[in-house]
Amino acid sequence: MLSPDAVGEVCIVVIGIGVIGCGYWGPNLLRNFYELESCRLTWCCDARPERLRWVQGRYPTVRTTTSWEELLRAPDVQAVAIATPVSTHARLAREALRRGKDVLVEKPLTASVREAEALVALAEQERRILMVDHVFVYSGAVRAVKEVIRRGELGDLYYFDSVRVNLGLFQHDVNVLWDLAPHDLAIMDYLLELEPEAVMAVGACNVGTGIENLAYVTIRFAGHLLAHIHVNWLAPVKARRTLLCGSRKMIIYDDTEPSEKVKVYDRGITFNGDQSLIHQALIEYRTGDMYAPRIEPTEALRRVCGHFLECVEARKAPLTDGEAGLRVVRLLERAEASMRAGGVEQRLVA
Repeated sequence: MLSPDAVGEVCIVVIGIGVIGCGYWGPNLLRNFYELESCRLTWCCDARPERLRWVQGRYPTVRTTTSWEELLRAPDVQAVAIATPVSTHARLAREALRRGKDVLVEKPLTASVREAEALVALAEQERRILMVDHVFVYSGAVRAVKEVIRRGELGDLYYFDSVRVNLGLFQHDVNVLWDLAPHDLAIMDYLLELEPEAVMAVGACNVGTGIENLAYVTIRFAGHLLAHIHVNWLAPVKARRTLLCGSRKMIIYDDTEPSEKVKVYDRGITFNGDQSLIHQALIEYRTGDMYAPRIEPTEALRRVCGHFLECVEARKAPLTDGEAGLRVVRLLERAEASMRAGGVEQRLVA
């Protein structure tokens, strides 16, 4: 796995970038690529002419088209960023890779494990860079949490607990699991670096759309380590909070905090006595200091775009490569299978 200290270094070669999709996330990609000196934003594609008029007004040097085929044929496009509905990711990324383009794909990588596996294999075959925009992995806060874990401050990990809720945005093509959970699954994958054994999930549709707006996901690892993720489009407030508990210390990461997003607590318990005799078991509570590590202020998406360009220029595997995207899609697919089966556990390893 690539060290996060190497993420976002400036490239020397100027790379021509084309962005496909200018809806919710596309404008953020356009802004960041336009402002990076190591690339040249050359093309933007969207099916809606009004969105292209907006691009032309904001970035007059960028050529626009409603045809993604035209963008992929352009000789001044060496790499492509895809920010379209997840159902289109596999086809667009596949065509871009076949035409010799390096590819950055918005999360999740694809809508199925089969599609993700095919893309990973194709990228290897074509010797192209395939990267997934797991944007929170590149945030200063998550990088700070990773460093605390790397130093061994938490001790043995007991659980990973994450809440990502808000009022909207309701999606029409995917449920809340595929919309919000990729963020937390990518963070979990990056921080724990462990292979999960099984996943269970339940969900509910409360608004009559037929698409789940609420889901609870539990992931089981070897030993006693558990991960739990709660995602919801129907909550009165916006919450983006993750709790990690270890045998030595605990961490709270709250992305909605304006400052001190990460807090490390020297708190826990000490067990004394014979575990076989309940009446002799003694639990001692330990309460120590709390500290908030320094958080790098660089925008996470700026680091995503910079890292993608760096990997294109140096021909090296991204931190969130196709394999990382595949791991997240595999968890999503099995979680949805569990949800459809009423919460029955789905095995991930033999």
